[in-house]
Amino acid sequence: MDNDDDLEILGEQLYTRIFHIHSENAGKLTGMLLELPVLVLRRLLQDEAMLATAVEKAVKALHVDMHQETRKEEDNDSMSSDSLGEQLFELVDIYNTGYSQKITGMLLEQDKEAVLKLLSDPKQLEEQLNAALKTLQQQRVEETNVSDASDPEDNEGLGEKLFLQVEELDKLHAHEITGMLLEMDADVLRQLLRERTMLEAAVHKAQAALST
Repeated sequence: MDNDDDLEILGEQLYTRIFHIHSENAGKLTGMLLELPVLVLRRLLQDEAMLATAVEKAVKALHVDMHQETRKEEDNDSMSSDSLGEQLFELVDIYNTGYSQKITGMLLEQDKEAVLKLLSDPKQLEEQLNAALKTLQQQRVEETNVSDASDPEDNEGLGEKLFLQVEELDKLHAHEITGMLLEMDADVLRQLLRERTMLEAAVHKAQAALST
């Protein structure tokens, strides 16, 4: 089957599913999801939970696009770099690992060509995602063995709070910078959340590393 015909059929199936939930923006949401690789689209149609998550992310992205339409002409070079991070994050987030930000940061440590390969090759993306997830889970076990197990604020919770503050300082590179900062110890992350000046210094350092 021709790729265009295959994509058209997948688009019709996606539109039918999405229309029942978001009839008003079904066309736009379907168009956004059709930017994903064909293999991922087929998986979405087979997995209701994964489809629901993808649609929810698309809805949020659509709202952001509507509010920020006039700002898209800023710094094309930075935008192109951050765009890769955003596209990769959206694909990683579909898998609902609970470590989306950190895994994205780990994958973005590769060169640009390798990241572009991940965006176009869902099989390779899934392999690297699983490898990164395994590494993070092992680290989590090791950290749990030496930390206070009664602490309700885990690393993912810290990551979410950290991302919100980093986004205020550098919206374009928030995902990448947060991923870099999450390599720090949990105690240091908590201190960054408490002390704004310390967070700003850490963000500036990460920005300098990204620009090299």
